[in-house]
Amino acid sequence: MPKNILQFPASFFLMAGFLIFSACKTSEPTSKTSGQSAEVLSPSIEQINEDSLQYVLLKNRKERELLNYQASATRKVDILHTELDLSFDYQKTAVNGIAKVSLTPFAKSQKTVTLDAKDFELGKISGKTRGQESNLNYRYDQKQVEIYLPEALNLGDTLLLTIAYTAFPERNSGQGSEAITDTKGLYFIDPMDTIPGKPRMIWTQGETEHNSKWFPTIDKPNERFTQTIHLTVADSLVTISNGVLTKQTKLDNGMRRDTWELRIPHAPYLAAIAIGDFGKVEAKHEDLPLAYYVEKGYEKGAAKVFAHTPEMIAFFEKKLGLKFPWPKYDQIVVRDFVSGAMENTTASIFMEELRLTEREAIDSEWDYIIAHELFHQWFGDYVTAESWSNLTLNEAFANYSEYLWNEYKNGKDEAKLKLITEKETYFQEALSKKVNLIRFYYEDNEDMFDSHSYSKGGVILHMLREYVGDELFFQSLNNYLTTHALSSVEVHDLRLAFERTTGEDLNWFFNQWFLDKGHPELEVEVDYSIPENILISVSQRQDLKEFPLYKIPFEVSWYEEGSRKSKRFELNQAFQQFALENQTPVDQVYWDEEKNLLLEKTIKVDSAFMRKQFLESQVGVARYEALDSLVAWENFEVLQELIPSALKDELWSIRELALRITQSHPEWLLDSQDLEDLIFEIAESDSRNSVRAGAIDVLGTYDPFKYQAALKRYVNDKSYLIASSALMGLVALGEEGPGDDFMERFAGEDNFRIVIPMADYYLNTAKKGKGDWFEQKARSLKGEGLYYFLGYYAEYFVTFPEEGRDKALAFLFDKMENSNQVFVRLGAFQGLLGFADDKEVVARIKRIAAKESMPQVKNYFDYFLQALSDEN
Repeated sequence: MPKNILQFPASFFLMAGFLIFSACKTSEPTSKTSGQSAEVLSPSIEQINEDSLQYVLLKNRKERELLNYQASATRKVDILHTELDLSFDYQKTAVNGIAKVSLTPFAKSQKTVTLDAKDFELGKISGKTRGQESNLNYRYDQKQVEIYLPEALNLGDTLLLTIAYTAFPERNSGQGSEAITDTKGLYFIDPMDTIPGKPRMIWTQGETEHNSKWFPTIDKPNERFTQTIHLTVADSLVTISNGVLTKQTKLDNGMRRDTWELRIPHAPYLAAIAIGDFGKVEAKHEDLPLAYYVEKGYEKGAAKVFAHTPEMIAFFEKKLGLKFPWPKYDQIVVRDFVSGAMENTTASIFMEELRLTEREAIDSEWDYIIAHELFHQWFGDYVTAESWSNLTLNEAFANYSEYLWNEYKNGKDEAKLKLITEKETYFQEALSKKVNLIRFYYEDNEDMFDSHSYSKGGVILHMLREYVGDELFFQSLNNYLTTHALSSVEVHDLRLAFERTTGEDLNWFFNQWFLDKGHPELEVEVDYSIPENILISVSQRQDLKEFPLYKIPFEVSWYEEGSRKSKRFELNQAFQQFALENQTPVDQVYWDEEKNLLLEKTIKVDSAFMRKQFLESQVGVARYEALDSLVAWENFEVLQELIPSALKDELWSIRELALRITQSHPEWLLDSQDLEDLIFEIAESDSRNSVRAGAIDVLGTYDPFKYQAALKRYVNDKSYLIASSALMGLVALGEEGPGDDFMERFAGEDNFRIVIPMADYYLNTAKKGKGDWFEQKARSLKGEGLYYFLGYYAEYFVTFPEEGRDKALAFLFDKMENSNQVFVRLGAFQGLLGFADDKEVVARIKRIAAKESMPQVKNYFDYFLQALSDEN
């Protein structure tokens, strides 16, 4: 499962309000020596008490860890095959099922069989073994059913259980995690078909152990079985499940029974179904059938959104030396998904943000999530982590696939910017949470779905690749996949695969990165006093009582007359010095110029250093860092000098950053006609739509009157990015702009990139009578678009309360309290603060904030509510 649901829109920074805690450390016992004898100072009463407290705290922590130790599930029986015959009661939101579960003892004979079955009403259970079938007694506690066998089931015996049941996934469902926001397992979307414009659907989400909400199983990741699923549905609906559709039978009363078979075993959490009135786009990779399912009317958009899938499969197959391991691959876009996406075997399910029209798909940037779920088909589905403690063996690889695809498709420089984002995501979490990557101490399975398992894990795989080299890295992955095909693994299996391939003991790498917590905190000093032999000093500053002393291979690079030189070293001490022995005089060197390492580094550099880094570095991410640092330091004099070069940089991200900087300083165009002409040229013809949009933003900020004709032309561009920027430029003209008749042409658009400028236009021109428009857009927008819109929405009803203030407040309160998307809850909260002059509104905000279960979000709420109280 991807992490994208954890991420905020690009412009949103959840910095304020985070509480950072630091632990207190006791001092070391002191001693002194004199001559041949040593006199140990007697500890003070305070020291004894402090040491005793430390002992008690340590003992309590160890006891808690032991109690919370999360072992891999003990395997008493092995499920061989599961056959489900399902129909659906939309009125009761219930699943009527008959399950036939074939199983055998795993290691020794068994007198009972226990299956996970959450919130079922159970009917008859029968068992068949050695040709004899009998009704079986059982005990059921609404979570597990313990089935009593008439005689011991011995090794080599097979038992076929037949279980009649009704599952109620709505019962006892609750909040999951940051990544998976609910635990129903199976979801009825608008089951009574009462919401206008919203299609009725059924879909499932089984990770971590939620599929036992709709069929009985052993809901553990180290179980694995083949399956057959029969689905009885209205004949007008489309069904999708794991494996291949082998049979469709028309029934009476307009119903149909579809049979899906997966003849290769997989883990229970990967079983899935999706049912709805879907359109289908068909594609192929060689002989592998591919399909993209989406609501009817969005097929052309789906064809664009998922267009790279065949190329991705070919790329990953080549890298891994292993063909796609399943008989087909479907990708399904559904409504109200509780995560970003889920890698069900042969049938990945995606959130509705990927439901785009053909025009919206022009600027689709969903390749990262598509690659993530696809890579899971090897890492997670074909080879599966044996326990949630080893989750990063699934998620780190899926995370790193985003880098691999980006590197292949867009180049190393762009991929490195993605890698930096992953590091920053991890570092943000590490401010308040530092845990082992592979960890057996946690309270709930869902706790594992964090930036450690995803972001940190992906960066660590990159460092391992950098250390062993590309050829051995991908050979090792092939060794790992082929050795453990269709089985479950732990972290040592990955290490041993790398050791078999490389011939090198890699315990040091896995111990410090996978099996310990934290990251290096380095202080780097460069001595340029002897230009022909630069001396580099490195100190490890992390707390060595709590975190490892790291072994870190690293690179130092420099430039000689435009030619890049580099040397590799290894840090393995708390303090070390390295002589570059460069011979040719050098006045500037770069430590990890390519940003491959996961660490925090302190090094003294200034604006002159960053200026030269931008001008001479051949590494795009280093040039980006230089510009970004100069912005942080507010050295606008140097930035103004560098902007023309940045606007011509081959890396589009640098051009885009340069345009954002220039938009904040439109006066620079007054000083340079050449700069203005260059930006207009970019607006007209850059190869990247986002860069063109950035240039249009600059022109619209600088002089929208001068460029009004161009803005009117750009606003008709097929790209929403470009049209949106142009429309924003026209909005800046206000009453002197093209007028209501022109602007109202865009009022009917539902794409948020057009809705936002229109909302701004209505606010800037104080247009009354637009309350219904704001309400309609608020209810049609989702996700990121809704987040951006909520501020305008709230402001309109603060300004014009007669247009529907109470209705707007109800909407905002509902989103703050009930949205499963973090940034939407935050956007609603921010909007509600606009009504803070109303004590009743503030009181209700506080009541909802108190119920927030995500600590970081609650801290954010509390921070601003406290600031509000201080003002009053």
